[in-house]
Amino acid sequence: MRSFTKLDLQYAHRFLGFAGEAQYLHGHTGILTIEVEDTINTGVGMVFPCNEIKKIAWEVLQNFDHALVLAENDPLLPGVLAAYKEQGILDGAPTNKQKGPAFENELAKAYPNCRLVVVKKVMTVENFIEIVYSLLKDRLNIAKLTFTSGVNGASQEYILTNQFAQPNSKKRCPHCGITMAKTNDSYVCHKCGYKEKV
Repeated sequence: MRSFTKLDLQYAHRFLGFAGEAQYLHGHTGILTIEVEDTINTGVGMVFPCNEIKKIAWEVLQNFDHALVLAENDPLLPGVLAAYKEQGILDGAPTNKQKGPAFENELAKAYPNCRLVVVKKVMTVENFIEIVYSLLKDRLNIAKLTFTSGVNGASQEYILTNQFAQPNSKKRCPHCGITMAKTNDSYVCHKCGYKEKV
């Protein structure tokens, strides 16, 4: 069975080399739907609490919210960085409170201090789904991602890895439903503090 949640993202980007209007900087409201699959946790009666899915995803994905997303080969990028440096905001401004931890992988690099994400491929809905999966696949057992932005939309379903394919493969808290961390002799829920011996 699946639990799912939605996140709204406001961002600006452009399609470098595109022949239409999207070659200019413009903004979007994007809606990302994350579907997580597992067995139903009998303690809480759900697959995974949707507010926890959102919390785990938002920690990383908030770097895309109210951010400029540019391809790494975009000729605007050096100018944007130079302007931010000249203004003294390249390393962050005191008013910039909404940011997640910086990340970098083979598809994207976040500069949360200056509300910028640099991507390897132009930020289409399809490419964004690929980025999201690369950032969250080890944190959530994602079964499907759907992203709509303006009139564009795409979705991708995933075959779950063996890590998540077995019933009850992850020990989950009977009170919160979230995945518990394993210590030397017990499982511990970081949300409510519930402990269970190994």
